[in-house]
Amino acid sequence: MADYHKAGLLYVKDGHVLLCRKDHTTSLLILPGGSFESGETPQQCLRRECSEELGDVEISNLCHLGDYESPAAGEPEKTVRIELYSADLEGTPTAQSEIRDLVWFAPGDDPDQLAPSLRNIIFPDLHRRGLLVQPPIGC
Repeated sequence: MADYHKAGLLYVKDGHVLLCRKDHTTSLLILPGGSFESGETPQQCLRRECSEELGDVEISNLCHLGDYESPAAGEPEKTVRIELYSADLEGTPTAQSEIRDLVWFAPGDDPDQLAPSLRNIIFPDLHRRGLLVQPPIGC
């Protein structure tokens, strides 16, 4: 069983993936989203977390892409389980709450900036499955 259980949002626009850098715990890039509150569904969690982290945005057309387990960003001795969803995003995301900045990660950007879950598991899997047409890293 993973130490952390989170819902994550994969939002791709013009071949760039929207990622977050937190104020604390790690400087690695992570997906928008976060930990479940008691009784929340993944969809409720994502809507709440995206509102908290990305500001005045609405997500719709949620589509479950898969569940992934990996070492946690900044805590390699712990594991994180991510329930990953794609969605449409309305509004302009802006860094809020514990998010220091938002990054539109593109092919050719430094993969060492990515959390292990993205670099080693999620992005390679999505590329293999044809869900990331142009992988943001050299998969």
